[in-house]
Amino acid sequence: MKLLIVGLGSMGKRRARLILGLKAGHTIAGVDNSAGRCEEARALGIQAFTSLPDALEAEKFDAAFVCTAPLTHAIIIDELLNAGLPVFSELNLVEDGYEGLITKAKEKGLTLFLSSTMLYRAETDYIAQQVQAFKKPVNYIYHVGQYLPDWHPWENYKNFFVGDARTGGVREILGIDLPWLISAFGPVKSAHVEKDKISNLEVDYPDSYFITLRHTSGNKGFLAVDVVSPKAVRNFEAFGEGLHLFWEGNPRSLYTYNATTKEKELVNTYSEFEHDPRYSDNIVENAYVDEILNFFAVVQGAAVPKWSFEQDLEVIHLMEQIEGRGPEETK
Repeated sequence: MKLLIVGLGSMGKRRARLILGLKAGHTIAGVDNSAGRCEEARALGIQAFTSLPDALEAEKFDAAFVCTAPLTHAIIIDELLNAGLPVFSELNLVEDGYEGLITKAKEKGLTLFLSSTMLYRAETDYIAQQVQAFKKPVNYIYHVGQYLPDWHPWENYKNFFVGDARTGGVREILGIDLPWLISAFGPVKSAHVEKDKISNLEVDYPDSYFITLRHTSGNKGFLAVDVVSPKAVRNFEAFGEGLHLFWEGNPRSLYTYNATTKEKELVNTYSEFEHDPRYSDNIVENAYVDEILNFFAVVQGAAVPKWSFEQDLEVIHLMEQIEGRGPEETK
């Protein structure tokens, strides 16, 4: 396929690198309004344009990836759908244009695919399978923390989308993790939130959240999310009478507890995995590859996506509730 990547920042370059690494004969062109990023892309052998209309006029593409800042997604996706292209979108974090985009994609018979990388992690898949097979209530405790200035070490956090309250760092973490938590533990029935700003970070949103979620399944969880943890952490524990799981966010840290031996036992979910050393050890490239492959299969009519815009709209509404922009609590 001939693919167009809109946005040649960190995620756009990652998608390009992983697609080329598939060695499946795909060709890539990119769009970015930064001349410097376009030059970087050309140095990698990627055709680059400084505007989307120029790219669409110059070439005929089979599909497109939207890898720009979330607040720009809706207008770009709309333009790509108008051009007749199936679309893969990175996290949107806001519901701008959702209903219109969903309707337009259906009317045109085009794939509208939403990234939800954690659903492609072997560890979260294992956790979901164990919880759902258990068939009894489960509690979980989950801390996801990162230090915002370390998020993109190559640029100031105030210069990309996490500096904006609508797409801030805590909201980004929630957008990443809520889909797999809901898929594993069930839809959220109610939420209670405590939030503060405990750092000197120059952001106009709380940097630390404690969230209690009660799921319709009877499961419940405590979620601590922050952008102040000096070390990037993803610490998860789920427990019920007869089930105990532990995970520290990377493929070597998933354990189940054996009540007979009274020992934690390693669960090996990957025969091998790829890690980009620029990121923390809980970022595994395999999941990014797997969702790209899922997108290609969906476009070809050979698979269904693991996550949809319709499902994501519900998560966005939950994030609004958690941040205090929606109803205080759903009963």
